[in-house]
Amino acid sequence: MSAVGIIHPGAMGISIAASAQAAGHAVYWASAGRSAATRRRADERSLLDIDTVARLCKRCDILLCVCPPHAAEAVADSTLAAEFAGMYCDANAIAPQKARRISERMSAAGIDFVDGGIIGPPAWEKGRTRFYLSGRSAPQIASLFAGSLTEAIVIGEEVGRASALKMVFAAQTKGATALLSAVQAAAEAMGVRGDLDAEWTRRLPNAAESRANQVRTVTAKAWRFTGEMQEIAATFAEAGLPDGFHLAAYEVYRRMAGFKDADATPALDDVLAALLNDG
Repeated sequence: MSAVGIIHPGAMGISIAASAQAAGHAVYWASAGRSAATRRRADERSLLDIDTVARLCKRCDILLCVCPPHAAEAVADSTLAAEFAGMYCDANAIAPQKARRISERMSAAGIDFVDGGIIGPPAWEKGRTRFYLSGRSAPQIASLFAGSLTEAIVIGEEVGRASALKMVFAAQTKGATALLSAVQAAAEAMGVRGDLDAEWTRRLPNAAESRANQVRTVTAKAWRFTGEMQEIAATFAEAGLPDGFHLAAYEVYRRMAGFKDADATPALDDVLAALLNDG
C-alpha cells in the first residue's frame, strides 16, 4: 500500500483520490488555505488531512496533482521547495511543453515525474473516466488505480505524450462548445436566433433545445476552461498550427466565468447577454 497525496481534491481530484482509496491506498491531503467546499469533499471521502503541502511532501511517497492548469507550475514549485523526494504525477490539463518543463525541474531535484491527462467526467461511474499516463514510471501510477472506477492507461515513456492527448481531445470537445456558444450569441445579436433554432430543428428534432442546454450547462465549468483553452492554443502553436481559434474560445469562456457560483443553471438569454455585453 502506498501513501498517496492529492493536490488538490476539487471536483475531479476528489474522484481520483477516491479511486486510489478503493484500490487500497492511504490518501492524504493538505487543508491549509483550501475552501470550505474542498474541505467538505475531503471529509466526505475520509481523506487524511495533513494540514500543509510541506507536510504532505514529507509523509507521502507519491503525489498526484489535479489542479487548474494555470496553477500547475506553482504547485510543482511548492513541492520542490518542500524537498519532496518521491514520485510526482502531474494530471493537469497543460500543454506538453509545459509538462516537459516541469519534468526537467523535477528530475534535476531527483523527483520521479509522470505526465498525466484525464479524459472524461469525475470518476464516479465505471467506464467513463480514463487517466492517460506517460513517463518511465507511468506503470507505477497506473497500478494505484487497479480495479477502481478510474481506468489508468499507459501510453508510452515520453513525458508530454499524455498531456498532448488530453490537449487534442479537449481541443475538439470543449472548443466545439465554445464555438456553439459564440454562434448562438452572434445569432442573438443579429436577431436571427429564432430562425437558427428553427433550421436546426428542421434538420434534427430537439436540436435547438439540446444545443441551448449545452451552452447553459457549460457555464458552471467555464472558469476552469479558460486556462485550458490557453494551454491548447500553446499546444497548437508548438505543433506549427494556428492558435487563434482556442484563444477565441478562451475569451468566450472568460465571459461566462461569472456564472461559476450560480445557484442554478442560468437561462440561455442570460448566458448570451454575458457573452454580448462583456464589460
